[in-house]
Amino acid sequence: MKHLLKVLLVFTLVLTGLSFTGTALAANGDKEKDSINEKFGLPIVVYGGSLSEEQKQEVRELLNVKDPEMVEEITVTGEDLVKYIDGEDRNARMFSSAKITRKEKGEGLAIKRETPKNITEVTNDMYANALLTAGIEDAEVIVVSPVKVSGHSALVGIYKAYEVSGEVLDKDRMEVANEELSLATNLAEKEGMDQEKVSELLTEIKKQIAEQDPATKEDIEKIVEEQLQKLEIQLSEEDRQLLIDLFDKMRELDINFDGVKQQLEDISKQIKDRVENVIGNPGFWQGVADFFRELFQSIANLFK
Repeated sequence: MKHLLKVLLVFTLVLTGLSFTGTALAANGDKEKDSINEKFGLPIVVYGGSLSEEQKQEVRELLNVKDPEMVEEITVTGEDLVKYIDGEDRNARMFSSAKITRKEKGEGLAIKRETPKNITEVTNDMYANALLTAGIEDAEVIVVSPVKVSGHSALVGIYKAYEVSGEVLDKDRMEVANEELSLATNLAEKEGMDQEKVSELLTEIKKQIAEQDPATKEDIEKIVEEQLQKLEIQLSEEDRQLLIDLFDKMRELDINFDGVKQQLEDISKQIKDRVENVIGNPGFWQGVADFFRELFQSIANLFK
């Protein structure tokens, strides 16, 4: 009888916890009902042009779009791809989708992949770096895909969202940002670099460009070499040159990274914190194991 009472007690505690959590989430949902920002208009949801109607509905659910009247919905296609990025293929398949909510100046970028397992190549930090290069500084961006994709086409969707909202982005900067994203993912794949390490490298180079204001390609080359050495990264001569050429294009476009220096600092700090918490802390995984061992032991004790 005592054993049965203990079992019932465990189930009661679990159900009570679930009930409380559900009630709390419902209450928060009621309290946090979206309101329209009259300055920037509705958030924009961009659907990849290759999505089926069923997949579009799945994307709506992933982006938590409960009321279609509270967002502006648009579709990005291969025609948009060639419009914003020279040399791309208008027949490209596009599944990546995004929700863009513009923010007040100084609020910075907040990037989230709601389906990280389906965005296989591009990380949050890679998106943030590319968007800063393109001239997008203050927004909340959520990226999703119902199928496994690289994630590159989301960038074009974000560009289109800004055009629809009335903001003109510089095409040269958009193209360089796209080149940066492609190089970042290629380095991670071809050179076997950790994605975090790639983002850290790009961020640190930009920080140095903001501080040093390089005047020549030789200055850019020096900055790149210094950061490769500092981060202990070995690249092939070909990839090293691609990196130098990319940042020299940014120099020629006179992209002012000094204006987003704090955001670059934040990205850099977040990367370092993640690396230290997961890799650099030898007691991390032991702490996880100890937690679960103690949890299971506590449950087992209920039945003794």
